[in-house]
Amino acid sequence: MDESEDVPKDFIKLKSEKLSVDEVSELVISPCCGAVSLFIGTTRNNFEGKKVIHLEYEAYTSMAETEIRKICRDVRQKWPSVKHIAVHHRLGVVPVTEASVIIAVSSPHRVESLEAVMYCINTLKASVPIWKKF
Repeated sequence: MDESEDVPKDFIKLKSEKLSVDEVSELVISPCCGAVSLFIGTTRNNFEGKKVIHLEYEAYTSMAETEIRKICRDVRQKWPSVKHIAVHHRLGVVPVTEASVIIAVSSPHRVESLEAVMYCINTLKASVPIWKKF
């Protein structure tokens, strides 16, 4: 790949199908980056002492995508060296152990990508209109 073609990109997807860690991580790989950091949020089998068999997510899709784009813009302002960002969130029923959200960030060095991934998930949870039903 010609490095001039490797312009920063944001990959945002909300979907009802099973999420793929390989697919998301491959989206952000870049020849000029030595770090790809991932966050994978999965459905666990308990919540506040109650058994959980699955979670169900619903979203105000257009607003959720707009808010995720804002998060990506914020990341690029805070960590200018970040190359690519991918945020995939599952909607509908997500069984225990399956991924509900995968975030991947690439950067030349690990500190920026690790900090950016943490910022992405924390901000997503706080501000993006995706709701969890138990």
